[in-house]
Amino acid sequence: MTEAPQTQQPKFEALTTVYERLRHSTDAAELSEFARRPLPDKSDQAGYSRATALLEAVAGNPHTPLEDRIALAQTMPFPNILVKLAQDESVEVRKAVAANEQDKNWLVGRLTKDESAEVREVALRNARTSWKMRLEGAQDPRTSPETLAFLAGFGVDREPGGPAVLTSMIRRAVALNPNTPDEVVSALAQDASEEVRKAASRRLSQG
Repeated sequence: MTEAPQTQQPKFEALTTVYERLRHSTDAAELSEFARRPLPDKSDQAGYSRATALLEAVAGNPHTPLEDRIALAQTMPFPNILVKLAQDESVEVRKAVAANEQDKNWLVGRLTKDESAEVREVALRNARTSWKMRLEGAQDPRTSPETLAFLAGFGVDREPGGPAVLTSMIRRAVALNPNTPDEVVSALAQDASEEVRKAASRRLSQG
């Protein structure tokens, strides 16, 4: 009696083995394939956890094509992956992380201190950015006039239900920032907060 041929099972590799291989791989095609591979359904907990862990290795590998790293930075909600991408050498990748509204506030806060002005500006506009980081951005003389104008709207046009004390502190800092455009300072001189009005008037009187 002839035995039925046995179906060969695909070889299973331990997670750590695959992780290390991907972390050190120089094969851009393999890395790109992993980056673009759809995640398993969340009901498959083991498969889902394995896939997200491997994506961390792919995200942290500089041989992963730039467009794939940017795509991961734009779409991923996982802190372990976004932390890797927030340390990427490419400004474009870090900007994409800074704009991702699925970031944890501590991560986007870290990017408000990035060495790149572009990354800092994007991070300051992220809805996940804490009030403390917005205040520090409003005080920073490196912050652009455009972003200062954006920050001047907090508690007024933007998030009017935000904490009144903190939002007025941000607007006051904007009024005192030497980079703030005159028209923004003039508008702040009419602010509902007395502290903001005083700061803006003092700034205007200094020319």
